[in-house]
Amino acid sequence: MKYEWKKQEKELYLPKPEPQIITVPNQKFFAIKGKGNPNEADFSDRIGVLYSLAYAVRMMPKSGFTPDGYFEYTVYPLEGVWDGNNAVDKSSFSYTIMIRQPEFVTAEIVAKALENTKKKKPHPFFSEVFFCEMEDGLSVQIMHFGDYDNEPLSFVKMNEFMVKNALVRNTDTHREIYLTDASKTERDKLKTVLRYSVGRF
Repeated sequence: MKYEWKKQEKELYLPKPEPQIITVPNQKFFAIKGKGNPNEADFSDRIGVLYSLAYAVRMMPKSGFTPDGYFEYTVYPLEGVWDGNNAVDKSSFSYTIMIRQPEFVTAEIVAKALENTKKKKPHPFFSEVFFCEMEDGLSVQIMHFGDYDNEPLSFVKMNEFMVKNALVRNTDTHREIYLTDASKTERDKLKTVLRYSVGRF
C-alpha cells in the first residue's frame, strides 16, 4: 500500500484553522536557498529543480535501481523556511525552500538522483541544492486559508496563542508548507500550514 503523508501524518500536515502545539521530529530534505520576490521566475525555477530530484528518487525502481528500504509513497509537499521578511518589500525576502524525503534516502541515493537528473534536465541550480536534516521540535502551527498576503492574520492568532500558553519563538524564521499549487489554485482557496518552532518560558 502506498504511503500517503496526508493520511499517515495528518497531525503534521492537516492542522485546524486555529493554533495548536505539536512536536515535529527530525526530517530529511532536498533544499535550496534563495532571495527575492517569490512571484518571479527565479523562485519557480528553484521549485522545479527540487521537484525533479524528489521525483527522481520516487521513480528509482522504474529506472532499474531500488534503494534499500524503499517503499511506494506520495511525494511530499513543498516547504519554505522564511527569514524575518519585510512583507511590503518582497524583493528583500530570504528563504530556504525544500521537499521532505523518506527515511530510506541516504547520501548515496542523493548523489545518484543528482547525477541522473542533471543528465536528463540540466540546470545551473542543481549545484545549489543540498541534502540536510532539520528538526523543528516543539512547534505551534495553524492552517492558513487564502492568499499568502493575508498570512499576517494567522500569525496574529499564533502570537496570541503563544502568549496564553507561555511560549516563545526560537528564531525569527517561520515555516510554510504548501498544500495547494499556487499556479493552479484560486488565491482564496490556497491552503498553507504555518509553523513556528517554539520554546517555553
